[in-house]
Amino acid sequence: MNKLSQIALTDEETLTVAVDCLAKHIPLDAKEPCDPKTLFQILLRAAATHDTIENTAKQLKQVTTSNNIRYHLGKINNFIDLEQQLNSSLKSQIPKGLSKKKQSLAIDFNLIPYYGKPSESEAPFIYRSQAKLGTCSFYAYATLYVIKKGKRVTLAIRGVRWLDTKVAIITYLLAELSLLKIRVKKLYLDREFFSIAVIRWLQALHIPLILPAIIRGKKGGIKQFLQGRKSYQATYVMSKTKEESVTLDLQIICKYRKGKRKKRGLEYFVYVVHQLNISLAYLHQDYRKRFGIESSYRLKNVCRIRTTTKKPTLRLLFVGIAFLLVSKRRTINL
Repeated sequence: MNKLSQIALTDEETLTVAVDCLAKHIPLDAKEPCDPKTLFQILLRAAATHDTIENTAKQLKQVTTSNNIRYHLGKINNFIDLEQQLNSSLKSQIPKGLSKKKQSLAIDFNLIPYYGKPSESEAPFIYRSQAKLGTCSFYAYATLYVIKKGKRVTLAIRGVRWLDTKVAIITYLLAELSLLKIRVKKLYLDREFFSIAVIRWLQALHIPLILPAIIRGKKGGIKQFLQGRKSYQATYVMSKTKEESVTLDLQIICKYRKGKRKKRGLEYFVYVVHQLNISLAYLHQDYRKRFGIESSYRLKNVCRIRTTTKKPTLRLLFVGIAFLLVSKRRTINL
């Protein structure tokens, strides 16, 4: 049996389609024994088994060496081109039934810890956020995906630059919809996007949205609405300055913990809702669809190549391959 024929994800069809897709959209000047299809087969094997390139190459030692693979991967050094190529790959795998229709969409932030001091080439791609896993620095990726039949299918990915504003990130991702002719039925946003600029912009575009509010401080602000024993609606003007403000339609959800996670008593969830008619009883359950669908990000992390490289383009490539694998398997039954 040929060594490459032993490479498997969960079925041969997924592997073949993914390899062809990557080879078509990410051009590489490479020849045997490390031609583009062989290279992407090895990368997919490493991703599917959550392994390193070096270890995968050892297991498939009759194919090519890890040095050969690294040499050809070193040719991928244009972040913008690679981002466009990955998005073309993702769009090429979207089922036709999703196009030209209104769809429920979501935008998420995925943070991968970065440790150490960034080099000059790395610094533009390092995102600063709240401390997590011993660091405040991260490789950040924003993804746009469609929610269909209890599954999520990634439509586009944005490798976040440190200069990116939240509005710019959303603008980039939603622009990808125009090629697919998909319209927004409902947009679920990650709490990372809770800001005056983002909400004002989406309100101006008349995009129906659900966004969890961030509760800060000891009193006042959003915190003043955490009261009572029943869910209710309220209006709140969030302002930074007299010129920079936005009026929010809030839905405050009150729930009882009932001993869950050894906690009891009341628990509050506050959502910003725009141009959507959703009952208070259903809202929290509806929003949970956006982060509970098949544990998507955990699956993506399982399908990501293990690496210590800090090169932003390779990091983006490995994350893009993971999303392609997960999305491909989910589009089979859509």
